[in-house]
Amino acid sequence: MDTDEATAAPHASVDGTGPLLDVRDVAVHFPIRRGLILDRTIGHVYAVDGVSLRIHRGETYGLVGESGCGKSTLGRAILRLEKPTFGEVWFDGRDIAPLKGEELRTMRRRFQMVFQDPMSSLDPRQSVEGMLMEGLKAHGLSRGPEADRARLRELVEQVGLPAAALRRYPHEFSGGQRQRIGIARALCVEPDLIVADEPVSALDVSVQAQVLNLLGRLQDELGLTYLVIAHDLAVVRHVSDRVGVMYLGGLVEEAPSQALYDEPLHPYTRALLSAIPVPDPELEDRRERILLTGDLPSPAAPPPGCRFHTRCPWRQPERCDTERPELRVVEGTVGGHRVACHYAEQIRSGTLQPHKVEPAVAEDVLGPGAVPDQPGSVTEILGR
Repeated sequence: MDTDEATAAPHASVDGTGPLLDVRDVAVHFPIRRGLILDRTIGHVYAVDGVSLRIHRGETYGLVGESGCGKSTLGRAILRLEKPTFGEVWFDGRDIAPLKGEELRTMRRRFQMVFQDPMSSLDPRQSVEGMLMEGLKAHGLSRGPEADRARLRELVEQVGLPAAALRRYPHEFSGGQRQRIGIARALCVEPDLIVADEPVSALDVSVQAQVLNLLGRLQDELGLTYLVIAHDLAVVRHVSDRVGVMYLGGLVEEAPSQALYDEPLHPYTRALLSAIPVPDPELEDRRERILLTGDLPSPAAPPPGCRFHTRCPWRQPERCDTERPELRVVEGTVGGHRVACHYAEQIRSGTLQPHKVEPAVAEDVLGPGAVPDQPGSVTEILGR
């Protein structure tokens, strides 16, 4: 945990002035099991390992990183679809990490999720009306047949679908329309926070823009707070007020969206942004490219010290190999720009120059017969 977060108030205030969501040192470790007769734990997959962040009311927080960095697992842990191994998740002044049973079910009305694959997250046996009514009834929001029908018509119209869509089933819609249904399902219980996990990654570019514009309009109209999880940096830049960058289970950089894209401080963020194509051939030829070498380390055996040091062009062995950097505010930046790098100031000023990185092959620590105890689908997650 970074020192600024550690010395702050223990959780969001209940008077509406603090952050809506305050995540403190959250970790999600999945056991690795081996054996048919004697099932024993031989290690853990450190999917999320000590993440702290805050999201304020009405804000859109973008969480980015390459596949396998733990961003989706963090989103599920925040919503308690996965139980954190340790850490605290304060939502509007209450720690929801230890909640279970009826307390958790009641609290879930205030935070909802839009899943990546709209088809697999919708029940094919239910009509749109049935899915939306299920949410209203589950949380005691039903107000009688006439009022409910009016509410459902309003919901589908809010997300850009005709009232006739209520009688249809998921397979009768296009991908973009199904994602709109997923958004309507999240909105039907009137939540304060929506976690959108790759909400447009499976859609065509033109449909992506429509869904993103829809999310922005709904935020303005309803005062929603978003956590948008994505690997598409262009999408995150378009919708986010602040951006956090994850690598191998940890948050390595966090800043206001424009500040992070204008001046990335962490080597990993620099590499991600350098991979974004620029629609200007001359500028594309002149700009710096940072090509990472070596494999992504296994989350079951993360490297000691800085987890990025095995691929970092600015690595300094005396600290990077042994000491894990804290997420700290860098002096001279705006908006509380935080970075987990020992040498962020030297890299920024140019006093520390990049060098060649020798490729390293990630070790297979699981071995034959070892199975991480991790759910693999939305159905499995909801069934746990």
